[in-house]
Amino acid sequence: MEAIKSEKEYEDALEEVNTLMKKGDDLISDEEADRVEELALAIQAYEDVHYPFPMPKSIPELVESKRFELNLSIAGLAELLGLGKTKLSKILRGQRDPDIPFLKAVYHKLGIDPGVLLDNA
Repeated sequence: MEAIKSEKEYEDALEEVNTLMKKGDDLISDEEADRVEELALAIQAYEDVHYPFPMPKSIPELVESKRFELNLSIAGLAELLGLGKTKLSKILRGQRDPDIPFLKAVYHKLGIDPGVLLDNA
């Protein structure tokens, strides 16, 4: 498939994917599955240009974004990072500055690039 060039083509591609996906895994042919994959790549490329995901502007926003992505509660994130829930909550609310142990945990456990952390510190 060629690149999606307009909002109409984008909406048509989404509709085609939805129609094919409604068939379910058991009823979709190999050709249709290939078409879904092809459309998904074209849709993603269009969305990357026309609907970019805004980059978080602060360390708490970066961490909250990752927490949402991982579907974690504050308690779950605190446990993953090896931090106290109170400390984490204060950092995320901007009531406490991120410290070195916090930044190290965010890097090692969440995989957030240390350069990004330093740029946002």
